[in-house]
Amino acid sequence: MTRPLFLMSTLLLLVAQVHAASLPDSGQTVCDDGTHVMAACSLNNTSDAAPLPRQDGRFGRDPKAAAGTLVKIGAGAAGFDYTKVGNNGSDLAAAAALGVNPADWACTRDNVTGLTWEVKTATNTDLRFSGHTYTWYSTDATTNGGSAGVTGANTCNATLPGNLCNTQALVTAVNSAALCGASDWRLPTRRELFTLVHLGVSNPSIDPTYFSNTPASGFWSASSYVPSPTGAWDVGFFDGFTFGNGKGNNSYVRLVRGGQF
Repeated sequence: MTRPLFLMSTLLLLVAQVHAASLPDSGQTVCDDGTHVMAACSLNNTSDAAPLPRQDGRFGRDPKAAAGTLVKIGAGAAGFDYTKVGNNGSDLAAAAALGVNPADWACTRDNVTGLTWEVKTATNTDLRFSGHTYTWYSTDATTNGGSAGVTGANTCNATLPGNLCNTQALVTAVNSAALCGASDWRLPTRRELFTLVHLGVSNPSIDPTYFSNTPASGFWSASSYVPSPTGAWDVGFFDGFTFGNGKGNNSYVRLVRGGQF
């Protein structure tokens, strides 16, 4: 019996390691009272007998954060849990400011999903300027849905080779720059982008303390639009709306690194 028990405990440990990332919450902390008026969540408006039962604002990390019972590694609005990361890859204090020095803030790690995200800047000559837009382009036939997209034009102030501002060129450039000490940056999936959406606010629908300079607009995902592969999914950070967008259109980009969530 000793060997099977040892094997079982080892397997359980491996499973725990593989599924270390948790589910984030939406940032929604109020509920519809049944008359389309937002109010505090309670059994009166979210119970099984209520007109709109089991609403999101009553469950998960967000209500725990509101009640002061949620333990976080870092900080963040509602149930979100973020840590600022420096250009050199080190963890920083919540008050750290964006900058170009090794210990200045440049990335943000989501302590719930384990993903690390690029943070945009306010300098229009910077590779990561928040105002730069890109066409969707990928030569990876295993993920582009059969349509590589469009190589683009100079919509990013000549910060990319050949002035071709597209998602693949941006990924290559950011990896060459070893942002936050890493060279495995990629375009996020639609699901991964959704983990950043803060549905408790809008314009933009994201925590601005940890994701400053975020346009309240659409951001490209790596997910091609299956009904029409010449398009890809965009996630809008005005109110969290998602939509299929033609790959030749210009949209914003926020790169991510870490195991696919």
